[in-house]
Amino acid sequence: MLSEIPIDLEKLSKEDRDREILRVGMIAELDAVNLYEQLAAMAEREEIKVVLRDIAKEEKTHMGEFQTLLLRIDEEQVEELEKGKEEVEEVMKK
Repeated sequence: MLSEIPIDLEKLSKEDRDREILRVGMIAELDAVNLYEQLAAMAEREEIKVVLRDIAKEEKTHMGEFQTLLLRIDEEQVEELEKGKEEVEEVMKK
């Protein structure tokens, strides 16, 4: 993983630890997406580009899996995501 775990998971309560584990998984998947897409952009051979883009797509699926689990256990995250969506929609109306 390119990113380091930002906190000591052992110091958290069990409930907080589960949320942070899911967030760390999300960070790892986003790192992987970025890595594979950058490598695909640099690759010379088309078959390598295609495979790297496919792997990046799979990592996006993994990201969605972690996010789905996180949203099941973190109501505040659900609320803040909705607020963010509303803010973007408001800005886009202007």
